[in-house]
Amino acid sequence: MKIKIHDIVNALELLAPLSLQESYDNAGLLVGDKNQICSGALITLDITETILDEAIAKNTNLIISHHPLIFGGLKKITLDTATERIVMKAIKNDIVIYAIHTNLDNSIEGVNAMICSKLNLVDCKILDSGKKQLRKLVTFCPTAYAEKVREALFLAGAGHIGNYDSCSFNAEGIGTFKALNGANPFVGDIDQLHKEAEIRIETIFPFYREKPVLKALFATHPYEEVAYDIYLLENNNPDTGAGMIGKLPHPVTETEFLRQLKETFFTGCIRHSLLTGKKIEKVAVCGGSGSFLSTKALHAGADVFVTGDIKYHDFFMPEGRILLADIGHYESEQYTKELLLNHITKIFPTFAVLISENNTNSIHYF
Repeated sequence: MKIKIHDIVNALELLAPLSLQESYDNAGLLVGDKNQICSGALITLDITETILDEAIAKNTNLIISHHPLIFGGLKKITLDTATERIVMKAIKNDIVIYAIHTNLDNSIEGVNAMICSKLNLVDCKILDSGKKQLRKLVTFCPTAYAEKVREALFLAGAGHIGNYDSCSFNAEGIGTFKALNGANPFVGDIDQLHKEAEIRIETIFPFYREKPVLKALFATHPYEEVAYDIYLLENNNPDTGAGMIGKLPHPVTETEFLRQLKETFFTGCIRHSLLTGKKIEKVAVCGGSGSFLSTKALHAGADVFVTGDIKYHDFFMPEGRILLADIGHYESEQYTKELLLNHITKIFPTFAVLISENNTNSIHYF
C-alpha cells in the first residue's frame, strides 16, 4: 500500500490538531505538495540546509520539523538567506516541509508528556489547561435511534472527560413537529402535528472536533432536519494546554534531581535558582521557552520547574519557594523526535520514517 504525504499529515494532526497552535505560530504544511506519494519521512527539531541535504541523500521527500522553517511571510525567494535557499531547494527536489510546533506543545500526548515520561513522573496532568476550548452538543433523537447516535458521536471524538470516555447525559421527553409541503418526514404526516418519544442527548467535545462530530450526527440521525444546539463552555479543557505537572515515584534531594536531569537530557550545564533545601517530589515541566509558566508551577505546588530559556531576572522570582531549572531549549525538546517517530510507526508500521542524524542545537558549551 502506497502512503501519500497527506496520510502522514492527517496522522500528525490527530495527535496535535493545528487549531491548538498559538496565534504567533506557523505550524502545518509549509512547502510542497501533500498529495504526492511519500518515499519516507525525516524527523528533526529544526530545518537547516544540512537537514535538507540529509533528506535528499536518504530519499525522504517529507521533512517533519518541530520548529517551523517560516515564521513570518517571505517577501522574496532568492539565495540571500538560509530560509530562502531551503525553500527553493526543497521545491526543486519535490520535498515537503511540515512543522508541528505549539500545537504539539499544547497536546496532552505531546512534548511535555515526553519530558514527563523521561523523568518517570506519575499522575501527570496539564499545568495550564486550555480555556474556552470545550463545546456542549445537545440533540434530540427518537428513542430507538439514541444508542446508534451516541456511539457515532463518541467515535467522532465527543464524550471524553479526563480518564473517562463515552460520557453523556440523556433525558426522555416528547418532541413535536409538523411537516410542511415539500418535506419528507421520517415519521408523521404532512400538515399534521406529530408527537414523538425522544431522548435528549448531551455530550461535550473539544472545539477542533466540531466538524467530525456534526458529520457523525447527521450521518446517523434519522430525521430529515436534525435539531441540535452547540454551547460554548467556560470549563477548562484538561486535555490541552501549556506545560505538565506530575510526581516522582520517590522524593529525592535537589542535587540528586539536578544530576538526574543533566544525565537524562545530556545538557552541557543546568542553570538554576537558589536551592531551597527541600526534597523534590512534585515536578512541573515545559519544553522550549516556558518561563511564562513559572508562577503557575509555583501555585500548583511544584517543588521544581524544568524548562528552557529562563531570563536572568526570572531567577529572582522563587524566593526559596520553588527551584527553577533551565536545561536549555533544544535539550528540553530533543525527545520530541522520538515521540513523532513512535506515533507515526504505530499507525504506519511498515512506513520508512527516520530521525535525523544531525544535531541542530544552535547553542554550544565550552
